[in-house]
Amino acid sequence: MEHDTWMRSLFASIDRMDAAGFAGHLARDAVFAFGNAPPVTGREGIEQAVAGFFSALGGVRHAIEGHWSCGNALICRGVVTYRRKDGSGITLPFANVMILAGGLATDYRVYADLTPLFAPAG
Repeated sequence: MEHDTWMRSLFASIDRMDAAGFAGHLARDAVFAFGNAPPVTGREGIEQAVAGFFSALGGVRHAIEGHWSCGNALICRGVVTYRRKDGSGITLPFANVMILAGGLATDYRVYADLTPLFAPAG
């Protein structure tokens, strides 16, 4: 699958907050690291971690501002708008680096600061 098509399918699953759909883009032994949280290894563990994150949100929407491929690496950047459970929202920048093999991510790193998302209203 072409990187652009794969990436759009991946982000569509995230924006639906579909943890199983997200995990379907990953190799069985994938490594996933989100921000400065400890990496999670294995598709099932990653699906559980992502489902837990989604449960803290009211919604999510990504806007990809650019993406690049270099061999089996896919790099993208953009902004993500999170809707909190209280209905308020916040838009934050992100960058992702993914290593693909056989149409699945074997290594997926999200570079983002979620501190503002969970900061007390003030």
